[in-house]
Amino acid sequence: MALIGSDENKIQRAKTRVLLVLWALAGVDNTLGKGKILPLTRTKEKSADYDEIFAALEADGAIALTRLKNDKIKNATLTQVGYGLLGEYLRSPDFEFEGTQIGAKMGNYLVKWIAHVPNAPVVAESAPKIASYDEFKAVALETYDQLNRDYNLSNLVPIYRIRRAIGESVTRSQFSDWLLEMQSNEIVQLQGGGVEDDAPDKLEDSILTKVSGLRCYAKKLAI
Repeated sequence: MALIGSDENKIQRAKTRVLLVLWALAGVDNTLGKGKILPLTRTKEKSADYDEIFAALEADGAIALTRLKNDKIKNATLTQVGYGLLGEYLRSPDFEFEGTQIGAKMGNYLVKWIAHVPNAPVVAESAPKIASYDEFKAVALETYDQLNRDYNLSNLVPIYRIRRAIGESVTRSQFSDWLLEMQSNEIVQLQGGGVEDDAPDKLEDSILTKVSGLRCYAKKLAI
């Protein structure tokens, strides 16, 4: 990813372009071939420069990827998590496209997005609030099952993915407290170990306990 570099703002802009193209051309939960996404590459960029962007978005739960036997990316699918992230990125006061022009296609995709969510405040897109432990338990288990199924996680689902999928329906402290309560009730077991790339934001979105330390994965127990 040499041409994109390690600058966080440039990486986020690249993520935004990928998510916007996916949404504009395929919508949510529909598959799109990688070749149809990567005309977004700009001068001096190659499609291979975006491989780490695709991998990072997959790790975030923003997209689902299918690969060929040689591990090259074949198709991508925008998830509900990715749709939410796209909205956050485009509303960010720090977001801007680089260069003197963004190109007609990308401009049209932005116009389509603006028409899709005209003047929509953040709160209007937020998920309904979870008001009780029992409601949280049902949502958390449903989210666990979906992530485990969609990403073939072998019954060890990263806690940060569950937290991000549930989003702002609960506060950070409620999420941690209620997930720990689910462990106390022997519904899930929270396990240690690092996340796949030791990214600080993913570790922060895991759970730190006073007794057992950092818990990064959830495993559903037989109920």
